Amino acid sequence: MRSLRLIFVTILSLFLTAAPAPAPAPAPASNAEFIHANCEHTLYPEVCYQSLKRYANVVKKDLSRLVQVSIGVSLTRSKLVSPYLENLNRTAQLEPRALAALSDCVSYFSQAEQNMRDSLKQMQQLTGTGEELRYQLDNVLTWIGYARTYQESCTDGFEGEGVSNSDVFGRVEQVKEATSIAIAFVATLVDKAGPVLP
Repeated sequence: MRSLRLIFVTILSLFLTAAPAPAPAPAPASNAEFIHANCEHTLYPEVCYQSLKRYANVVKKDLSRLVQVSIGVSLTRSKLVSPYLENLNRTAQLEPRALAALSDCVSYFSQAEQNMRDSLKQMQQLTGTGEELRYQLDNVLTWIGYARTYQESCTDGFEGEGVSNSDVFGRVEQVKEATSIAIAFVATLVDKAGPVLP
């Protein structure tokens, strides 16, 4: 199980290479600037800052709190989209294949939400240092990475099946962006924790 987790984290690191590498910078002068500086190293810097700046006084200048808030924002957005998808699944007049794909999408979103809850719970219970801490952070990264994979599978499943209207994709895309931002922050925290010793 541990080897599978490490392989998955490696795959996630490949996904994150599209984001600019963090560069040394002066300490931010304000809590909002701390969020802004960290958002610059995500795939969606403007979306990141606009969605998280309201939490500046909660985050302060604590990366761990920023991770928790970003996961919480992603989970909240998912919870807003899930009822929409469930209602569409009940009411949409679709061909059987498209309906099956939409039903799968609803299930994927449900699983993604559980993964996000697991990652948030682990973040709130971090203990220890060194190897122990890194192992816990790897768990967080694995769960949030699985959540992003399930969200991607949601839209992949019904592309070309008559469900791929801009409204569905637009709503799901916002959740996917929020989750990607959370992944970037978790990955930064993992890097700061240092490598796992052989």
